[in-house]
Amino acid sequence: MAIQFQLCFIHVNTRGGGGSVIDVVAKFGAKADEKIDLSKPLLDAWKEASTLDGPRKAPIEIQVEGTVKAPADPGAFKEPKWITFNRIENFKLSGGGLFDDHGTTAYKREGCKNHDYCGSLPINLRFDFLTNAMIQDITTKDRKQFHVNVLGYKNITFEHFTVSAPDESPNTDGIHIGRSDGVNVLNSEIKTGDDCVSIGDGSKNLVSNGVTCGPGHGTSIGSLELFKNEEPVDGVTVKNCTFTNTSNGVRIKTWPVAEPGTCSNIHFEDITATNVSSPIIIDQKYCPRNKCKINVFKLRNISFKNIHGTSALPEAVKIICSATLPCENVELADIEITHSGPTGPAVSQCSNVKLKVSGKQNPAPCSAPIPAKPTSAA
Repeated sequence: MAIQFQLCFIHVNTRGGGGSVIDVVAKFGAKADEKIDLSKPLLDAWKEASTLDGPRKAPIEIQVEGTVKAPADPGAFKEPKWITFNRIENFKLSGGGLFDDHGTTAYKREGCKNHDYCGSLPINLRFDFLTNAMIQDITTKDRKQFHVNVLGYKNITFEHFTVSAPDESPNTDGIHIGRSDGVNVLNSEIKTGDDCVSIGDGSKNLVSNGVTCGPGHGTSIGSLELFKNEEPVDGVTVKNCTFTNTSNGVRIKTWPVAEPGTCSNIHFEDITATNVSSPIIIDQKYCPRNKCKINVFKLRNISFKNIHGTSALPEAVKIICSATLPCENVELADIEITHSGPTGPAVSQCSNVKLKVSGKQNPAPCSAPIPAKPTSAA
């Protein structure tokens, strides 16, 4: 598989505290002509960098200046991934560079029309099982599937990270996070055709702060519990974020299937929504493929605070919880969302939840009694 590029450096900090720069262009014969395959020069440089680490695994930084280009033909990929960084400690990717996946050639591929599932297409950047990492001043453009997939991480920060893809691009999540502890997405801009930030099972201590999203599907926790043995989601904070012309703002979605699980300690605050179809939404009846059963997934300790703006649809607040395990301790505080359309004021919709409300509430919060537990026959 070819990887085309303009300029790339690897910077290595040695054990003694000094540093060295390995120029992939000058030392390993790569050329910035958009024809040379970057794979071998980059791997050769990485191998040399590794020998400089010593036994203590010194920090390694890849600096990308210019553009790294993927093959336009989806058939050029043997696996559903393009560039993967795997099992590294103290890693940094920076330099202001751009990763261009030529995704527009894949959007018309059969099986991806009308936003169908496109899982066989390659993910742009994968970061798997890294510890202490920084992804800074990097852009990913027009990917064929997820822009970024984060799995098994401990302490990673995305800062000034840019995602660019058209609204019609299917299944193009900006940053997807799963089974990771301590992920920060800071001061970043995401424009895509699916979730700007999607948070999967096993995510813990995650912060999304200062992210602008639009177009896209907003920031979503889930969907959860489609598969067996999913891990709990615990400790997510989304704050100081802006959503513009998105289908959702802040969302939690779970499949109504018979797989138990929990999602707890989730906080959305200081959110601006502009012409967002569903600014606030909990959906425990998420079932796009008609595989719905009973819902035994528990949501608890969730807050929506200081959320304001406009809703493209009348239902500005939708909190639809499980009848089997109703949501527990859900708080609405200082909500001010008006309907931007011509069909009446903004409204709230809820089921199987007893809300805790404070401050200004527009639309007026709904009241949904908790169903009584069935009693056994005498």
